[in-house]
Amino acid sequence: MTPPPGRQKNEDERYRGILETAARLICERGYEGTSMQDIAAACRMTKAGLYHHVQSKEQLLLAIMTYGMDVFEERVLSHVLDLADPVERLRRCMRLNIDLVTRGWSKEVTIILHEHATLHGESREYIDGRKKRYVRFLEDSFAEAVKLGRIRPVQPTVAAFAFLGMVLWIYKWFQPDGRLTDEQVADGMIDLLFTGLEKPAHGAAS
Repeated sequence: MTPPPGRQKNEDERYRGILETAARLICERGYEGTSMQDIAAACRMTKAGLYHHVQSKEQLLLAIMTYGMDVFEERVLSHVLDLADPVERLRRCMRLNIDLVTRGWSKEVTIILHEHATLHGESREYIDGRKKRYVRFLEDSFAEAVKLGRIRPVQPTVAAFAFLGMVLWIYKWFQPDGRLTDEQVADGMIDLLFTGLEKPAHGAAS
């Protein structure tokens, strides 16, 4: 029997709340340092109540990573896939990816980065597959930009991982109340990467 829409919505919101609370705790304490009892207490639930929503701690970790990838694809990739110009696609992708890290979603990103080895078997293959699709998207976009003469010749895989290295390390040092705004960080990184990729003007001294 399908639950009424209102009840289903409440269940979905409750489940997302569990994932976000668990993600925060795991970021603070690490996966091994966070127990299911800790998560249940933070969610103001009994441990049995928590197991009503998730089967195991590793299944919860997979759900957090899946949720993080869903948010990423919704807030980043869905807004850039249809951009025809590969450089504009990459610039926009970098800005949105930085926004995702600096505007409250860094805990899911952190877990995807640092706890991926905790998953095993099909769960790990599933998350790795989704991450690899993003890398391929970046590689293809850089390769297209080179082919069209929009940027100087670069190795697409190196460019893709340089892009990712810049963006995904932000959570380590960015402070929301610090001297740099998230817009200043995005503007600076986009300028740093893409100015370096621009082809030299004709006639410029070598």
